[in-house]
Amino acid sequence: MLEPGPQATTHARSTATVPLVVPADQLPLRLRPATRLSDDALFELCRINRSLRIERTADGEIVIMAPTGGETGTRNFSLIGQFYLWVRRDGRGVGFDSSTGFVLLNGAERSPDVAWVRKDRWEALTREERRKLVPLCPDFVVELVSPSDDVDEQREKMREYLANGASLGWLIDPDRRSVEVYRPGGVVEQIADARTISGEPLLPGFALDLEGIA
Repeated sequence: MLEPGPQATTHARSTATVPLVVPADQLPLRLRPATRLSDDALFELCRINRSLRIERTADGEIVIMAPTGGETGTRNFSLIGQFYLWVRRDGRGVGFDSSTGFVLLNGAERSPDVAWVRKDRWEALTREERRKLVPLCPDFVVELVSPSDDVDEQREKMREYLANGASLGWLIDPDRRSVEVYRPGGVVEQIADARTISGEPLLPGFALDLEGIA
């Protein structure tokens, strides 16, 4: 059973075999499981609740988020479309959308809006590992801030990616028309009113056109 955490305002119940029914006006919702869900149980919970975005924090708290609205959805579409073309041309890695869950070294399960993993790391996984929650941290992640997101929480998530092995992260905030660039051991780079953002040197040749995104 999942028990509501400190920020929860509902008594919604769930197991890994029963879909969650959560009022939209109560999302995002944080739930504290009576026992920590295994990766397989969490994967099943996500599978049967495809209309919801579900993540797990490092301490085992389940975070349930609403689907994106239309404005955020079209921004995500542009972001993924541009990145897909580069991934296909470059060939050194594998790209993922926001429906993919990654289990980080600290035990958290996260689903960045866009992720990229070097091909050698992806090919080192077993077929079973590829078919479920991916047991690694992406090399590159992008989080696109939506109206329902807490910016400080998104920033903490970016720091978590770096602490678990990411080499580059972008936090794009359309409302503030800004991009924050995260790299290991470096100061966060704040970019305001940028037209493009470069992925060099990790992603050679990739420059994201921010028209219509931020």
